Parts: sequence; C-alpha cells; structure tokens
Amino acid sequence: MTHIVSQTPRLLGTVRPPGDKSLAHRALIFGALSDCPVTVRRLPDGEDVRSTRDCLARLGADFVDLGPGAVRVRAPMRWSRGQHLDCGNSGTTTRLLAGVLAGLGIPTVLDGDPSLRRRPMRRVAGPLAELGADVSTGPDGRLPLQVGDPGHRLRGGHVVLAVASAQVKSAVLLAGLNAAGPVAVTEPALSRDHTERMLGGFGVELVRDGLTITLYPHEGRLQGRDLDLPGDISTAAFFLVAASIVPGSEVALQGVGINPTRTGLLDVLRVMGGRVDVLARGDVAGEPVADLHVASAPLRATVLRGDLIPRLIDEIPVIAVLATQAEGTTVVRDATELRFKESDRITATVRELRKLGADVRELEDGLEVTGPTPLTGARVRADGDHRLAMALAVAGLVADGETVIDGADVAAVSHPGIWDDLRRIGGRGVVRTGGGR
Repeated sequence: MTHIVSQTPRLLGTVRPPGDKSLAHRALIFGALSDCPVTVRRLPDGEDVRSTRDCLARLGADFVDLGPGAVRVRAPMRWSRGQHLDCGNSGTTTRLLAGVLAGLGIPTVLDGDPSLRRRPMRRVAGPLAELGADVSTGPDGRLPLQVGDPGHRLRGGHVVLAVASAQVKSAVLLAGLNAAGPVAVTEPALSRDHTERMLGGFGVELVRDGLTITLYPHEGRLQGRDLDLPGDISTAAFFLVAASIVPGSEVALQGVGINPTRTGLLDVLRVMGGRVDVLARGDVAGEPVADLHVASAPLRATVLRGDLIPRLIDEIPVIAVLATQAEGTTVVRDATELRFKESDRITATVRELRKLGADVRELEDGLEVTGPTPLTGARVRADGDHRLAMALAVAGLVADGETVIDGADVAAVSHPGIWDDLRRIGGRGVVRTGGGR
C-alpha cells in the first residue's frame, strides 16, 4: 500500500500519541507473570504489541478486552510447553519472551516474519546461556530461537553486554527472576530503563550502581498492579520534527512519556535551536509524563554521538529529516546498531532521502546531512520499516510536490493512526492513500 504526502503550508493542532509501545510489551508480559489480574489502559493497537499479546495467549495467559485501549491480563493457570510462537516483526516480543521462557524453563520456538529473521539473536542467546539457560539460534545466529528446559534453575551471575540494548538487558533481568542467585547486568551506556522501573513497581528488588543493575530473584509471582501507559515519545518524535521544520507550525502533544533514557530528541531539538516547551509534568506508572508544545524555528546543525545515541536510537531516521532543514552539517556517529533494526536504517535512510534531494552521506556508524536543502517530492519506499515510513512522511510535508511512499502501511507496526493524525493537523489533502505495489 502506498501513501501520498503533499507539502503543507503549516501544521496546527493537538495530537495525543498512542500509549508507549515499549511499556506496552512489558505491561502485558508482567501481567502474565503476576499474582492477580492486571488491567492495562491506553494500550497501543500496533502490530508489534499484538504480537506480544498473541504469543502470551498461546502460552496460556488470559486476556479480556475492556474497551478501546484497555485490556485485563491474567497469568496462565499452567504455561503451555512446546509452542511455536510467531513474533511477527517484533524484536521486543522475541527477546523479552526469550528471557521469560528461559528463566521458567519452558520449551518454545520463537520465530517471526522475514524482516525479524534478518535480525541478530546471538546477542540475547549468549547472555542467557551465561546464566545456564538452554537457548540456541539458527545456524546464522538468527531466528528461529529455540528455548529448552535446562533441567535446573538458572544460576546467578554478572553479565557484561557488548552493546547498550534495552531488549537484551531486559531478557537477562526477566530470566533472573527465577535464578538461584542475584543477576547483575552491566551495559556500556545507559539504555532505556523501562524494565527496571516496572519490575520495581511489581515488587522486585533491584539495585543500580552506575551502569550495572542487579536483580534479586523474586519468589513466586509478581505483585500485580494496574497500569495507565504514557504516550510514546518515539511516536511523538515525528510530530515534534514535523512541527519544527514546517514553517508557521504549532503543535501540542498530550501526555507524552519523558523518561530520561528516551528524551535524547528533546535535547537535540534544543541544541539545534528548536522551540519545545515541556508543560504539565506528572507521573504515570512510575514514568515521568508531560505535555509538549513545539513550534517551527530556524535550526542549526549539531553532532550526535556517544552516550546520547542510545537515548534517541529509534529517532535517528527522522532526525536525519530534521537535519535536511538545518544550517550546516549534522553528524551522527556511534550508531552502528541502526544496521540491525527492521532494515539497515543507515543505508535505507540515506538512500531514500537522496531520492528527495537531500545532501546526505553514509558513514560506517552513522550519517552526515548538510542543509538547509530544498526537498522535492519523489517515489520512495519504506523498506519494511515502520520508522522509516513515518520519517519519509515527515520529509514529504516539506518537499515540493508529492512524495509517494511505497509500503507505507508498515507504519501500522507502531502507529496505525499516524496518517489520520497528519491529516487532522495538516489538512485533509496532506495525506491520501494510493494503491498497492
């Protein structure tokens, strides 16, 4: 399916982003590990979160829909063994469930779509094996991921990660819930900490010391609690950038999670001269939340690297779009992890933005973008990557003419409603649906 995005004179209005996708995966999994039913509200309806729900249901968890965006989760009476689970396009589903199932010793095969099958899985199998888990990958280190019953409780230990990965860190911590001793994880830079925060809220004892988090095994099931999810800042990012680069724009984003491990984009916008106000702060489900107000502004280039990268790794494609409209050369380094997402996001972002006339150069571990550059509408492709699809939509808002995005329906992985939101704040003619291709 294609979507056609037209240049718009300005964006005006209010957007309430869907519930945070990262938190939604964890809320459903923790609900299935709890001692009482857990109600989750503001649950996003993207395909990734549905993959986690479907996998948990096949493992024996019970779900009751309570209305739009609300579901009650009950732990399995008995975990179903020997399941072959389809994780769809979701790396989070795969890696977090690998940790849960390895810790419980439940034989399972985890598999997914062709895009997920290209993503590396030794990075999670190896750390779990260090704890004594029976986990193996396919011959090329990718899916299918097989979890077996090691015949004993996992042992405690200290796992040192080579890459700052919230998914791998979470898998190790979730496996450690049932280990025979404390499990410590050290990462090279701080990745998003949603798992640690939520585990603490569910009664698990954890201690942080710098870049090391230690979990003490939890006897029995987690202490269930109901959760209202904050809005997803990774989805809000597309509107933050769009309103920053479309002249005359003012957009308000309501109820957005501003966890410090996820707010790198806000820091970048401020450094580049963007106009972003953080208003009405609060707390939801142990996560800081705020309303954000963004308006268009002249932008200047910057350099992104080091510990900042894990705090905005999902936003780099749309940051590249932002950089096309900034004065000077914006440089992104230390982002090799982007090559192992739904697509090789470095290559794909550079290739597709060049089609629109961007002055962008691929680096081994990132990219360089020189601006400001007038963009021109062209036919581009999403490459099976939801974040690339949405970044190209933002580029289309400032490109002269029409930008035709092939495979744009992949945006439904995280935010099926993005096209309606863009129409609402940009005018009915800004986005329209084309035919399949």
